[in-house]
Amino acid sequence: MKTTIEVQDDLLERSKRLARQEGTTLRAVIEEGLQLALRARAQQERQPFAVRPFEGDGLTPEFQSAGWERIREEIYRDRG
Repeated sequence: MKTTIEVQDDLLERSKRLARQEGTTLRAVIEEGLQLALRARAQQERQPFAVRPFEGDGLTPEFQSAGWERIREEIYRDRG
């Protein structure tokens, strides 16, 4: 399909230079760039959140020597 787009002069010149250096066409460079951009956006859509590192000091003093059962009991304790 043919289309017309406006591209910054510098970007177009760099793309043409790359195509010449790699012995390919401007069309191939543009298509590859579009494919990479679309793939990157699709990856972002699949990862709606980022894992953030824990920034605390660890367990509170009352739980530092507690076993998993004690911690689990506190988590699921009825607070009503």
